Amino acid sequence: MKTKKILVVDDASSIRNLFNSALTPKGYHVFLAQSAEEALDILETHSILVMFLDLNLPGMNGVELCRNVMKASPISIAFAITGYASRFQLSDCKYAGFEDYFTKPVSLEQIFAAARHAFEKLERWQNN
Repeated sequence: MKTKKILVVDDASSIRNLFNSALTPKGYHVFLAQSAEEALDILETHSILVMFLDLNLPGMNGVELCRNVMKASPISIAFAITGYASRFQLSDCKYAGFEDYFTKPVSLEQIFAAARHAFEKLERWQNN
């Protein structure tokens, strides 16, 4: 896998900027979107298989975005991030296809580990 691309979707610019400033120095090419609709536009022109999606977005929410992503690209690996955790969302996230679920504030170490795990998994899948 040449370029390791990650899409971060969050309506809060501070969260997008945090992910960007943390992941870019680790060698990831980070794409940022503030809405699900903007994320879908990015995904139409860029092949991105790893993403961190806020659940509470204006318009289409993160669960619906994940469903759309998985329908179009089932090999994608998406992580849910939210400041509003609930058991109901956990089950929705599982059925939508999320790999894992993080509540804000999430530690950068968790984000780094999730990204590393996702790309290792994609490498295994693409080598088989």
